[in-house]
Amino acid sequence: MRDGNALKERYLREDLPIRLGNLAFNVARIKSRCQNAANGEIIESLLQESKLLIEWTAQDAEIEIAAELVELQIQLACWHYSWARVWEDATQRMRVGEEGRIGSEKVLNMSGLFAVN
Repeated sequence: MRDGNALKERYLREDLPIRLGNLAFNVARIKSRCQNAANGEIIESLLQESKLLIEWTAQDAEIEIAAELVELQIQLACWHYSWARVWEDATQRMRVGEEGRIGSEKVLNMSGLFAVN
């Protein structure tokens, strides 16, 4: 993972919708990286980084959004905890990717960045 303090400082400068959009992008990258078995370390880093982004974002979000983010954070933590086992099983790896895509879409919708007026 990149320098945590610099990442946090830069991340917290953004408005909440932008932070949520960045989080959504980070989680979406998990799906794209799951398709190549050589990306295990990259995904593990994305899991860790995404958990931190949620920690830094949830505190400023409305309670409903914060609750959704915490649920996603728990899912990311479960994957991270059992990552070595998950990574060895292609079916589980693809499931993580698909669930990551779904989580990413939820967060992007919460951001309101693509809301139709």
